[in-house]
Amino acid sequence: MDLGKSACLVFALAGCMVGDASDVADTSPEGDPAVDDSAVAAHARSNLLRARLQDGLDALFSHGMVGTVGEVSDGRDRIVARSGVARAGRPEPVAFDSRFRMGSNTKTFVAVVMLQLVEEGRVRLDDSVDHWLPGVVSGNGNDGRLVTVRNLLQHTSGIFDYTEALLATFTLADYQRMRFQSVDPEELVDVAMVHAPRFAPGAGWSYSNTNYILAGMIIKKVTGHDWSSEVRTRILAPLGMSQTFDPGDWPGLPAPHASGYQTFTDDGPLVDVTLFNHTLADAAGALVTTTRDLTRFWRALQRGKLLGPAAMAEMHRTIDATELQVVIPGVRYGLGILWVPARCGAGYWGHLGDTFGFSTRNGVSDDGSRAVVVSQNTTPSSGAATLQFLEDDLQLVDQVMCAGR
Repeated sequence: MDLGKSACLVFALAGCMVGDASDVADTSPEGDPAVDDSAVAAHARSNLLRARLQDGLDALFSHGMVGTVGEVSDGRDRIVARSGVARAGRPEPVAFDSRFRMGSNTKTFVAVVMLQLVEEGRVRLDDSVDHWLPGVVSGNGNDGRLVTVRNLLQHTSGIFDYTEALLATFTLADYQRMRFQSVDPEELVDVAMVHAPRFAPGAGWSYSNTNYILAGMIIKKVTGHDWSSEVRTRILAPLGMSQTFDPGDWPGLPAPHASGYQTFTDDGPLVDVTLFNHTLADAAGALVTTTRDLTRFWRALQRGKLLGPAAMAEMHRTIDATELQVVIPGVRYGLGILWVPARCGAGYWGHLGDTFGFSTRNGVSDDGSRAVVVSQNTTPSSGAATLQFLEDDLQLVDQVMCAGR
């Protein structure tokens, strides 16, 4: 779930650490004179990646992030770094294995499950929403007979984003009132149906969390299981992602975790928003993870371990993400996945992820040989702070993905 209207206060806190020997894969040539050129080059590349990751995290901290942790997975190397602190006003750094909310990275998991169902012949991308959910998308110009599964996964449905209605004027009092409330996906869709669609299905591109709420509902209709159960069975268990899960009604996070912060007005105080019932995000952004698990997912996806060639081709068939191109020039959207151009070549794949108090940024190479994941524990509401963090994020990912290439 992307909450572009949340906020951050520049909060001066000292602290910056790099993963020690227990956290970072040892790529040292050990001083062996017989080490060949390829080993020396690999060691140099690892050091370069570590420096680029640390520099990027430090830039985020210097511009007001309370704390952040990042990981690069490159070949057999695992490089972790962090900057800032886990909790405002306290000296402890963010744990390298910190649990965090991945936000809209959840959408990529849901898209993978749907594409696996397509591979199994149980769903077609051209199936209408009404075929699976009769009468759910209707009223005020909405017509589920015209919206396809592909439209949902690619954000070309035109369906209104329910989060715009729920969070447009979201206050601290609203957060305190709603943070323990459970919401059904049908209720979220009903919020969207009060509004007319932005355009006819297939006639434009507009990011809408409602699309993935509907996709999750279709997965349940097809399989008889909740979307998160299918994610667990089809993705998490096979890949050994033991720290990734859907919290359901539980508003907390398991230890270790950083606290999540935001402000509710541009000049308001920094508020701890760690506790929040993420049924409000559901299939659009509810999953919890770690940097290690999430880099594993992105690399496995791009290496063809989750989808066959035909399904991967569908996922990677992108169109202009016009709304996002205002802030990320050239960005395109496939089925639950972003393509972002890079200064060094073709670009990289990934997804943005924002929710209360947490932002997730990532990138993965086309062949899955390298991935970077960054978790941030401060989400800004002011436009200037949002753009600054996004600029820092894009530069970090670009620097890591291009290092040594």
